Amino acid sequence: MTPSLDANSPATPPASSVEVAWRVLTLVNLFRLLVPLLLAVLYLTVTPPRVGQVDGTLFVGVATVYFVFGMASLAAIRQRWPAIEMQTVIGVCVDVLVISLLAYASGGMRSGLAALLVLPIAAASIVVRQRLALMFAAIASLALLVQQGLTVLAARADIGEFTSAGIVGALMFIVTLGVGPLARSLRESEALVRQRDEDVANLAELNQFIVQHLRESILVVDEHDTILLINESAARILRGGEVARGARLGEVSPRMAHLLGMWRGQGYDGRMSTASLLSSDRGSVVQPHFVALERGNAGLTLIFLEDTTIIAERVQQSKLAALGRLSASIAHEIRNPVGAMSHAAQLLAESETLTAQERRLADIIKNNGQRVSAIIDNVLQLSRRDATRQERIEINGWLQEFLAEFRQTAQLEGEELRARTPAADVEIQVDPSHLHQLMWNLCENALKYGRDAAGKAAIEIRTGRIAITERPFLE
Repeated sequence: MTPSLDANSPATPPASSVEVAWRVLTLVNLFRLLVPLLLAVLYLTVTPPRVGQVDGTLFVGVATVYFVFGMASLAAIRQRWPAIEMQTVIGVCVDVLVISLLAYASGGMRSGLAALLVLPIAAASIVVRQRLALMFAAIASLALLVQQGLTVLAARADIGEFTSAGIVGALMFIVTLGVGPLARSLRESEALVRQRDEDVANLAELNQFIVQHLRESILVVDEHDTILLINESAARILRGGEVARGARLGEVSPRMAHLLGMWRGQGYDGRMSTASLLSSDRGSVVQPHFVALERGNAGLTLIFLEDTTIIAERVQQSKLAALGRLSASIAHEIRNPVGAMSHAAQLLAESETLTAQERRLADIIKNNGQRVSAIIDNVLQLSRRDATRQERIEINGWLQEFLAEFRQTAQLEGEELRARTPAADVEIQVDPSHLHQLMWNLCENALKYGRDAAGKAAIEIRTGRIAITERPFLE
């Protein structure tokens, strides 16, 4: 939440305003160090003296104390202790007291030293709230009137010099009223700039997060082929791991740097490149697309990396889905006449007048009809796209349960169907019922068509992970 900048509220300046306020206090303390030195030079060198002529001892003593206070305040500012508002209050009070005493020791308002109060009061208006700054101006004006009154009572000045004290007091009020709104406007501008900087930083962080988590693989390079931006997906494709910003594209992927050079040499923008490259794991074919972000090919270049293997897989899936729908339609149309043929063969076989040869032919028709019906049922079952219920399972444990069930059903010995699994667990995301049906069909086919000449079967099922990609496999 942005702090209130109202003049009547207890303001807590932002960090940048606080630094400005400390610098203002530092300049005021330099003023406190220079004023006593200059006054001492005037007191010692000018004859007759223009300052300190009424009470030289008081003048020298107060100037010395003022110089020592300036040194102590400078050390306090470096330590940032006490708080800035407390240092301002103490400093202004000392300024009012010291300059009033110096003016009294120099003959009152006619010495001109009272005008020195304008600078500390103006500086305090920048640091503290306007109400407090107006109080400082009022105290300084009263102090000038008091010292002038004492001077008049001591018969060292005319009563008409009260006008000069009033003018200096009015000048301090005018300066306070003018500097206060200006300081408040500066604080508001600094707060607005700081808020804008935070918004820009948050937006940049958000953009970086979005870029890093995009599914698309992108990177940006400059005219020297230095990588300025790359997301995780592009880094995995080009190197197989993290790629630091500022790396050279030729070191990360020489093939990509070569294709970028060819694209720049051709002098076109926004067209799809026909060249491609292999991913870092050699498992995908990647096609880059180049876009110039600045006019001319020598500026920043945005590169999209498209995994054509995924596109090919999607096209293949679409073709298989269309083929499945066609097969289901054909199987459905064949199912009715095949069923009629099987039923007719069954009725024919029940006739008592058939010869043995004719009955054998009827059995052939019936058996093959049943076989075709079974094939049609399998095609229709495969074409149905039931909703999957995927679960995360440990494949090695699931495989042992499947083998035990299949051995018991098929009456197999342990050597005829065995599994080779790694020691580490392998987890996969799959529909267990679909996997069970698939494995059952594969094992049945292996038993049916994989026996040797002696009628023995030897089926081995293996699980594990591919060394390059760490993807699980079941074969």
